[in-house]
Amino acid sequence: MHSGGMLAGWKFSNFKDGVFGELFHVNDPDGNLALLPKEIEPEEACMLSDMVPTGFHGAELADVQFGDEVLVVGIGPVGLMSVAGSNLKGASRIFAVGTREVCREAAKFYGATDFISYKDGPISDQILALTSGKGVDKVVIAGGTVDTFAEVMACLKPGGKIGNVNYLGSGDFVKIPRIDWGVGMGHKQIQGGLMPGGRLRMEKLAKLVTCGKLDLSKLITHRFQGFEHAEDALMLMKNKPKDLIKPVVRVEK
Repeated sequence: MHSGGMLAGWKFSNFKDGVFGELFHVNDPDGNLALLPKEIEPEEACMLSDMVPTGFHGAELADVQFGDEVLVVGIGPVGLMSVAGSNLKGASRIFAVGTREVCREAAKFYGATDFISYKDGPISDQILALTSGKGVDKVVIAGGTVDTFAEVMACLKPGGKIGNVNYLGSGDFVKIPRIDWGVGMGHKQIQGGLMPGGRLRMEKLAKLVTCGKLDLSKLITHRFQGFEHAEDALMLMKNKPKDLIKPVVRVEK
């Protein structure tokens, strides 16, 4: 994360050759490689390099505080960690937007108190109905499209914050409704960013696991043994069956 230019971690998984090799070159190892505590299984440790820091960063960007009511849009693996991060940061009520049962069960485990389905109508209508028309204090966007911002702005109280960790790979504009933004006077903020990574970040997150405050096993729904199953795991990620959260392939020497 700390060298090789902007989006260096993203380049590792998209452009750099040899990622699946037995030996792999990592830039600036002192800043990027962390020692794995013996209490953490390698499968769960995989989540510490991406899913956990990205999801937690959503809660950081939204500036979740004690007692906040938080809306998390999208409860895939990143969104689930946004739920967990918001819970650890002291959120009271956590609304999770998603429809797959396996993800809803995991979200409840990580601290979600209420569930919303986009199939049941606009998210904003459901949130306002559940909060007596007041809306929520903070929003974490971990899924959706460029149009999601307009809808969640209507869910947000004046003075609230939106933290986005969803990569917007298409669409020309992010449009913000004038009235729902408080005609520019509502002190509603949007922040988006790539999660911080590196050794220090991963070691701190690992402490949450070793002290029993974060159980990452719920993120892994499919476990494979042997490199020959790498393609199987990748195809699961492509096809996204209803019972999938994350697949992991364990390769022993």
